[in-house]
Amino acid sequence: MARAGLTAERLTRAGAELADEVGFDQVTVSALARRFDVRVASLYSHLRNSQDLRTRIALLALAELADRAAEALAGRSGKDALIAFAHVYRDYAREHPGRYAAARLRLDPETAAASAGVRHARMTRAILRGYDLPEPDETHAVRLLGSVFHGYVSLELAGGFDHSAPDPAESWSRALDALDALLRNWPAP
Repeated sequence: MARAGLTAERLTRAGAELADEVGFDQVTVSALARRFDVRVASLYSHLRNSQDLRTRIALLALAELADRAAEALAGRSGKDALIAFAHVYRDYAREHPGRYAAARLRLDPETAAASAGVRHARMTRAILRGYDLPEPDETHAVRLLGSVFHGYVSLELAGGFDHSAPDPAESWSRALDALDALLRNWPAP
């Protein structure tokens, strides 16, 4: 019998909060059971295992990011859209480091295809339409943007810029200006 008040959604949200507090790698069904002061077995009526919990947190994080990005992009185009989109990722990662890590969890193809990750790809391509890149250059640009956004944010979260000047916010702004310039002047193959 399921414990009153516990649902897969509530457990997923609690797991996401736990990920932000202790790190996504530390999230397990056992850790979640301790948080609710229940036995691990009582959670198995809602979750299959720790991987199921981690996947659910990843899907939640992808959906939250996609919702934020869609709101930030509304009515924007070109460089303005690029910067707004980039800030969504950086801000989300800084506010929710565990969830951000979860959003990069490798998903099986079927789960990935049904996730909000598809929305992220569509929004990235929508931004790039403002730069008029043909295929396969558009795909190369999608990969470049993802690499820069996620790489910068990962280094920043790990403290990679803590001990040098200039301020990381200045470098972030310069990197986005450079991306815009590159996209407007994409090199021919």
